[in-house]
Amino acid sequence: MLGLSPLRWNPILTLGRQTHLAVQSRDALKRVGLDHIAERPLAETSYGERRRVEIAMALAQNPKLVLLDEPFAGLSIDERQDVRKLLAAIPREVTIVMIEHDMDIALDLADRITLLHFGEVIVEGTRAEVVADPRTREVYLGE
Repeated sequence: MLGLSPLRWNPILTLGRQTHLAVQSRDALKRVGLDHIAERPLAETSYGERRRVEIAMALAQNPKLVLLDEPFAGLSIDERQDVRKLLAAIPREVTIVMIEHDMDIALDLADRITLLHFGEVIVEGTRAEVVADPRTREVYLGE
Protein backbone atom coordinates (compact mmCIF):
# COMPACT_ATOMS: atom_id res chain seq x y z
CA MET A 1 0.00 0.00 0.00
CA LEU A 2 2.88 2.36 0.70
CA GLY A 3 4.09 2.11 -2.88
CA LEU A 4 0.67 3.03 -4.24
CA SER A 5 -0.37 5.78 -1.88
CA PRO A 6 0.20 9.46 -2.60
CA LEU A 7 -0.57 9.89 1.12
CA ARG A 8 2.28 7.67 2.32
CA TRP A 9 4.07 10.48 4.14
CA ASN A 10 0.96 11.99 5.73
CA PRO A 11 1.00 11.02 9.45
CA ILE A 12 -2.63 12.09 9.93
CA LEU A 13 -4.26 9.75 7.40
CA THR A 14 -4.44 6.02 8.07
CA LEU A 15 -3.55 3.81 5.11
CA GLY A 16 -5.79 1.07 6.47
CA ARG A 17 -8.85 3.20 5.70
CA GLN A 18 -7.87 3.56 2.04
CA THR A 19 -9.87 0.56 0.79
CA HIS A 20 -9.11 1.23 -2.88
CA LEU A 21 -5.40 0.96 -2.06
CA ALA A 22 -5.99 -2.33 -0.26
CA VAL A 23 -7.65 -3.74 -3.38
CA GLN A 24 -4.84 -2.51 -5.64
CA SER A 25 -2.24 -3.87 -3.22
CA ARG A 26 -3.84 -7.32 -3.19
CA ASP A 27 -3.95 -7.27 -7.00
CA ALA A 28 -0.24 -6.40 -7.07
CA LEU A 29 0.56 -9.26 -4.67
CA LYS A 30 -1.58 -11.63 -6.72
CA ARG A 31 0.40 -10.68 -9.82
CA VAL A 32 3.57 -11.98 -8.14
CA GLY A 33 1.87 -14.99 -6.55
CA LEU A 34 1.80 -13.66 -2.99
CA ASP A 35 -1.84 -12.73 -2.39
CA HIS A 36 -2.11 -15.62 0.10
CA ILE A 37 0.28 -13.80 2.48
CA ALA A 38 -1.21 -10.31 2.13
CA GLU A 39 -2.00 -10.06 5.85
CA ARG A 40 1.40 -11.30 7.00
CA PRO A 41 3.83 -8.62 8.25
CA LEU A 42 6.72 -8.20 5.83
CA ALA A 43 9.17 -9.00 8.63
CA GLU A 44 7.68 -12.51 8.76
CA THR A 45 8.23 -13.29 5.09
CA SER A 46 11.15 -15.08 3.48
CA TYR A 47 13.89 -13.26 1.62
CA GLY A 48 12.52 -14.51 -1.70
CA GLU A 49 9.02 -13.32 -0.84
CA ARG A 50 10.41 -9.89 0.02
CA ARG A 51 12.11 -9.69 -3.35
CA ARG A 52 8.81 -10.50 -5.05
CA VAL A 53 7.04 -7.85 -2.92
CA GLU A 54 9.61 -5.31 -4.17
CA ILE A 55 8.78 -6.28 -7.75
CA ALA A 56 5.05 -6.08 -6.96
CA MET A 57 5.52 -2.56 -5.58
CA ALA A 58 7.27 -1.49 -8.76
CA LEU A 59 4.75 -3.11 -11.11
CA ALA A 60 1.74 -1.77 -9.18
CA GLN A 61 2.61 1.69 -10.42
CA ASN A 62 2.30 0.62 -14.07
CA PRO A 63 5.80 1.70 -15.03
CA LYS A 64 7.24 1.91 -18.52
CA LEU A 65 10.69 1.09 -17.14
CA VAL A 66 11.76 -1.18 -14.29
CA LEU A 67 15.31 -1.18 -12.98
CA LEU A 68 16.43 -4.36 -11.22
CA ASP A 69 19.73 -4.79 -9.41
CA GLU A 70 20.55 -8.49 -9.13
CA PRO A 71 16.98 -9.70 -8.53
CA PHE A 72 18.18 -13.31 -8.28
CA ALA A 73 20.95 -12.76 -5.72
CA GLY A 74 20.51 -14.80 -2.55
CA LEU A 75 17.48 -16.73 -3.80
CA SER A 76 17.02 -20.49 -3.54
CA ILE A 77 16.61 -22.55 -6.71
CA ASP A 78 12.81 -22.58 -6.32
CA GLU A 79 12.69 -18.84 -5.62
CA ARG A 80 14.89 -18.18 -8.66
CA GLN A 81 12.43 -20.10 -10.83
CA ASP A 82 9.50 -18.12 -9.39
CA VAL A 83 11.19 -14.76 -10.04
CA ARG A 84 12.29 -15.88 -13.52
CA LYS A 85 8.70 -16.76 -14.44
CA LEU A 86 7.49 -13.50 -12.94
CA LEU A 87 9.95 -11.40 -14.97
CA ALA A 88 9.24 -13.34 -18.15
CA ALA A 89 5.51 -12.62 -17.71
CA ILE A 90 5.95 -8.84 -17.54
CA PRO A 91 4.39 -7.34 -20.68
CA ARG A 92 6.82 -6.42 -23.45
CA GLU A 93 5.67 -2.79 -23.25
CA VAL A 94 7.58 -2.56 -19.96
CA THR A 95 11.32 -2.20 -20.45
CA ILE A 96 13.41 -4.02 -17.87
CA VAL A 97 17.00 -2.96 -17.27
CA MET A 98 18.63 -5.58 -15.09
CA ILE A 99 22.06 -6.02 -13.59
CA GLU A 100 22.68 -9.74 -13.24
CA HIS A 101 25.88 -11.70 -12.69
CA ASP A 102 24.37 -15.10 -13.47
CA MET A 103 25.08 -15.45 -17.19
CA ASP A 104 22.57 -18.26 -17.66
CA ILE A 105 19.74 -16.09 -16.35
CA ALA A 106 20.88 -13.04 -18.29
CA LEU A 107 21.15 -15.01 -21.52
CA ASP A 108 17.77 -16.62 -20.93
CA LEU A 109 15.82 -13.43 -20.21
CA ALA A 110 17.47 -10.59 -22.08
CA ASP A 111 16.87 -9.37 -25.62
CA ARG A 112 19.99 -7.19 -25.47
CA ILE A 113 23.02 -7.85 -23.30
CA THR A 114 25.93 -5.66 -22.32
CA LEU A 115 28.95 -7.33 -20.73
CA LEU A 116 31.20 -5.23 -18.56
CA HIS A 117 34.73 -6.04 -17.44
CA PHE A 118 36.27 -3.72 -14.86
CA GLY A 119 33.66 -1.09 -15.76
CA GLU A 120 34.27 -1.21 -19.52
CA VAL A 121 31.83 -2.50 -22.11
CA ILE A 122 33.49 -5.45 -23.82
CA VAL A 123 30.55 -7.04 -25.65
CA GLU A 124 27.11 -5.75 -26.49
CA GLY A 125 24.39 -7.30 -28.59
CA THR A 126 21.79 -10.03 -28.85
CA ARG A 127 22.13 -13.32 -27.03
CA ALA A 128 23.60 -14.97 -30.13
CA GLU A 129 26.08 -12.15 -30.67
CA VAL A 130 27.23 -12.18 -27.06
CA VAL A 131 27.60 -15.97 -26.95
CA ALA A 132 29.53 -15.99 -30.24
CA ASP A 133 31.97 -13.26 -29.20
CA PRO A 134 35.31 -14.73 -28.06
CA ARG A 135 35.68 -12.00 -25.41
CA THR A 136 32.67 -13.48 -23.58
CA ARG A 137 34.47 -16.79 -23.17
CA GLU A 138 37.73 -15.11 -22.31
CA VAL A 139 36.33 -12.92 -19.52
CA TYR A 140 33.48 -15.03 -18.15
CA LEU A 141 34.73 -18.54 -18.74
CA GLY A 142 38.46 -17.94 -18.40
CA GLU A 143 39.26 -19.57 -21.73
